[in-house]
Amino acid sequence: MEEEKKSQNFIEQIIEEDLKKGLKRENLRFRFPPEPNGYLHIGHAKAICINFGLGKKYNAPVNLRFDDTNPEKEEQEFVNSIKKDIEWLGFSWDKECYTSDYFQQLYLWAIEMIKQGKAYVDEQSSELITEQRKNPTENGIESPYRNRPIEESLALFEKMKNGAFPEGSMSLRAKIDMTSPNMNMRDPVMYRIIKTPHHRTGNTWKIYPMYDWAHGESDYVEQVSHSLCSLEFENHRPLYNWYLEQISNPKRNLPKQREFARMNVSYLITSKRKLQRLVSEGIVTGWDDPRMPTISGMRRKGYTPNALINFINRVGVSKRENLIDIQLLEFFVREDLNKISTRMMVVMQPIKIIIENYPEDKEEWLETENNPEDEKAGNRKIPFSRELYIEKEDFREEADKKFFRLKLGGEVRLKSAYIIKAERIEKNAQGDVTVIYATYDEKSKSGSGTEESLRKVKGTLHWVSAPHAVAIRVREYDKLFTVAQPDAEKEKDFMDFINPNSLQETEAYAEPEINRLEIGTPVQFQRIGYFTKDRDSAVNQLIFNRTVTLKDSYKPNA
Repeated sequence: MEEEKKSQNFIEQIIEEDLKKGLKRENLRFRFPPEPNGYLHIGHAKAICINFGLGKKYNAPVNLRFDDTNPEKEEQEFVNSIKKDIEWLGFSWDKECYTSDYFQQLYLWAIEMIKQGKAYVDEQSSELITEQRKNPTENGIESPYRNRPIEESLALFEKMKNGAFPEGSMSLRAKIDMTSPNMNMRDPVMYRIIKTPHHRTGNTWKIYPMYDWAHGESDYVEQVSHSLCSLEFENHRPLYNWYLEQISNPKRNLPKQREFARMNVSYLITSKRKLQRLVSEGIVTGWDDPRMPTISGMRRKGYTPNALINFINRVGVSKRENLIDIQLLEFFVREDLNKISTRMMVVMQPIKIIIENYPEDKEEWLETENNPEDEKAGNRKIPFSRELYIEKEDFREEADKKFFRLKLGGEVRLKSAYIIKAERIEKNAQGDVTVIYATYDEKSKSGSGTEESLRKVKGTLHWVSAPHAVAIRVREYDKLFTVAQPDAEKEKDFMDFINPNSLQETEAYAEPEINRLEIGTPVQFQRIGYFTKDRDSAVNQLIFNRTVTLKDSYKPNA
């Protein structure tokens, strides 16, 4: 029992304590409440895994609630992308909810607060309100409208709702404590005037609730038992609780807010405002650019749901902020792709080999494994002919004993094929090798069972038959930023650290089987790395994104 308790994260321990204190297990309910003003990123992936993971652990429902209280930035496109991302991660929600479903109820509760003298209409600008709040060590200045008659605030609030006043001219504020050391408690704004049409409610509303007012009340309406959010909202918790106290019914359970550390990964930023800037300024091609830390970007790059979930589980749930090395994420991506990726031969920087003693009119279809890590993956046929491509870096005219690839007078095995020997070369006017002339050992065919086929040579190279080669375009992605924390230096703009070489495009040659791959299918280019077919591909132009390199020296701590 003690061992089980130690394995629980602090949120699970809180839930277990609440159950011991009388909370009924059937009353457990969680929620994931994104704002539909952008695409979900890796930080959201952590929140998704926490909430839906708890739902799975406790067999409790999890709501998907869209916090749609800002029509100026929210769109249906983002709603659709959020649902797609959650489903791609393998989770399903109980109820699909929207804060806009509760606009009328929130409005009625606000009226009750005005009637109780706990809210008032303020005619000051947002800049002046901020200025009057002062700082935690200095008492704030009360608004001159703080003690206006209740009936006057009620009448003005109704006119605000009906669109009688311009944006920014008035707001509804809660009357709490202008001397509180917690700045969130210094008469926070509950409603502001916005006349932009809402993507669900159209022009019905001219006032919209602020996050702090709407969030806890929405949790209460849905009877969420545990409202989990990132640490930045920890000092909002007193306000969350205060609002609930104003509208709570003794017969209904009060939700409990608790906070966990955000997901901070090196070389990635998760500010939606900054990600929007990358998109709008054309640094990336869109929200799903493979260099973006969005779930859709990582999916397009070739990351798998299993890899992301394993990474998030490994990082765990804590109360302390820290920076996670991006190599840990790549480790889990590489580990998962190794198990599921079909192997194919692709030559990135081709140099031609002509096997002079191989018949000109002959071609063979040799059998090779699809994935040695998966016995059920089966085999495929690859064409072999007199003219082949190998990687330029796999040949040297002269080399020392430590070079185990092809050199003049030396032998290597071509994977799943024959042993060849480089006999002579042809060069261009610049002195570059353009053609390697070789001979092959006819009896050394892999898997043939002959004594020659078992002969050992130190090097094994991948290759592609030249007459059968399929020309493809390869996008090799690197980190988008040149420093681990691009938004950490206050003196500099994060855009100053953009990596100008974050994308390199290369033409390559692949075996013909590559034509069969579907968009999004993971594939290992043997001896090179893991890739996935991109949605930009066309019949006459296949495009592959590099997901991650084949190997890395990084080893996660035990």
